[in-house]
Amino acid sequence: MASRARTKPAARDPETLLRATREPDFRQERARRSYLSLIEAATELFSSHGYDTVGTPEIAQRAGVSVGTFYRYFDDKHEVYLEVARRTMVAAYSQTIEGLGPERFLGRARHETISETVAILFENVLERPQLSRSFTEMSLRDAQVAELRRAFEIMSIQRLTALISAITPRDVIPDPEATAYVLYGSAMQTAYGLAGHVGEPPVDATRARAALTSFIERALFP
Repeated sequence: MASRARTKPAARDPETLLRATREPDFRQERARRSYLSLIEAATELFSSHGYDTVGTPEIAQRAGVSVGTFYRYFDDKHEVYLEVARRTMVAAYSQTIEGLGPERFLGRARHETISETVAILFENVLERPQLSRSFTEMSLRDAQVAELRRAFEIMSIQRLTALISAITPRDVIPDPEATAYVLYGSAMQTAYGLAGHVGEPPVDATRARAALTSFIERALFP
């Protein structure tokens, strides 16, 4: 069993919002496994079928638990969808932007660092293209999903702004924040394009990765 005491964070700053776990306070490992199985099942189903066609019975069945167990942890499928979105975005941020420090851009390492980061970003989006598309579509009609996506964007741009300020002189890039915004937008739109959000992409991921890496490197180190 687990306590379902889950309150919204008092602060609404982007990092607090995005990292606010909804995981209950488990007293038994079995309960924790059931909860995580529901998260995994929901992620798989939303990735395959989007939001509208998935119901709580399907999520429970995929997780191997009863519908009653589902409602022990979540009020409805919207609540589990938000948790899937939150966890997916936190993982993407942690794997790509969060670990970028100035020391990783010294000398020749900068090209490899940029290339590896772009590759991981592409992989995160291309691994579950339907899920990333669902987040985009849901953000247009669901204020809570939009808030999570905006939090991810703000955190990413803030981190990139700090990085650009640390590795590139102001006479080269006089406005680090605007540059961070443009680089972030270029990277994300390229990833979404490769995922087929707007139809079949005209180039493959390998060519896009090389071009984006070159574009970012020239922008930061002209």
